[in-house]
Amino acid sequence: MDATTGSAAGPLDGVRVIDLSTVVMGPYAAQIMGDLGADVIKIESPSDTVRAGRYRTTPGMTPLSLNVNRNKRSVSLNLKDDTGRERALELIAGADVLITNMRPGALARLGLTYAELAEHHPGLVYAHAQGFRSDSDRAGHAAYDETVQASSGLVDIAHRALGRPVYLPTIIGDKVAALTIVYAVLAALVSRDRTGRGQHIEVPMTDTLLAFNLVEHLSGHVYEPAEGSTGFPLSMKRGHRAVPTADGLACIVPYHAQNFRDFFAAAGRPDLAGDPRVAGTVIEDADVDPLMELVADCAPSLTTQEWEEICAKHSIPMAPVLELDRAADDPYVRDGHLLDVVEHPSEGPIRSIGIPVRFSATPASVRRLAPLPGQDTAEVLDALPSARR
Repeated sequence: MDATTGSAAGPLDGVRVIDLSTVVMGPYAAQIMGDLGADVIKIESPSDTVRAGRYRTTPGMTPLSLNVNRNKRSVSLNLKDDTGRERALELIAGADVLITNMRPGALARLGLTYAELAEHHPGLVYAHAQGFRSDSDRAGHAAYDETVQASSGLVDIAHRALGRPVYLPTIIGDKVAALTIVYAVLAALVSRDRTGRGQHIEVPMTDTLLAFNLVEHLSGHVYEPAEGSTGFPLSMKRGHRAVPTADGLACIVPYHAQNFRDFFAAAGRPDLAGDPRVAGTVIEDADVDPLMELVADCAPSLTTQEWEEICAKHSIPMAPVLELDRAADDPYVRDGHLLDVVEHPSEGPIRSIGIPVRFSATPASVRRLAPLPGQDTAEVLDALPSARR
């Protein structure tokens, strides 16, 4: 089934999610749940920065909004207005999940805290994402991906590995937190199936990305007292980078001695294949950087395609460097429907990002392309109990 046109019920069919979040973290989490079959209703705010910026034809329909708002229905409500707030409460009362990244003070002013909602809706799974833990001295601080990269140690990792305190050129804090929201919500739904009760979930971005970073980078500080520095040794090496081939760039990462011997032999360097440093089964840590420099020296002797064939034959980890501008033409991307062109009702032809997981019985699918701001307000509100009285 084509992932961009499929209509089969996904594994979350029957689950209703209220997306009361802005920017990327919450909306991306809700979009993933929508891909998995949930009915996602996005309560829109006119100040959502995802809707601001460059667009093709329609204000608010930016590239980012087209990516994170698919499989949702959009409802425009002014939560500061009594009627708008009442409609929001009614929508939440009929939902299984609420995802929000509003600050605690704003939630309290609007009567949308977990304590207030759970009093009347004990089965609600309430996911609250924010920059820092609510019980910390940074609880009320503004948080953006750059500040989260800094406070989670990621900037330090980049500084030590690259020599510059740079931010990763991707909003990794937002996206890792979004994935964490999804698995936490799914776990809470399983718990609710057993107990009948929902719960409050707090997802602090800094804590989430710190835990993510430390899986390998805690390294010698796993032990108390420490038996070495932090930082995963391989990732911190100078030679840990893609290398030029005869016609492009490739990731070529020999991981053990036989990999190095096979690589050097294929490069026409029998002298290096017989180097004492690769004669055994284990590569000494001190030899990794100089050996990877030799890999970089040898890689231009063949094309990327030739290296891909050789490395596949000898089980040497290798991948061509995907150029994003050419991603849609890459055979792997194209054959996996990872960037299919679809017709959007208002924006015309757009590329829809594929769903990366495959279910044998309940396939995920893109059933709705991203809506216009408030596009579904009348449809959703007319179905509320209050509209039928």
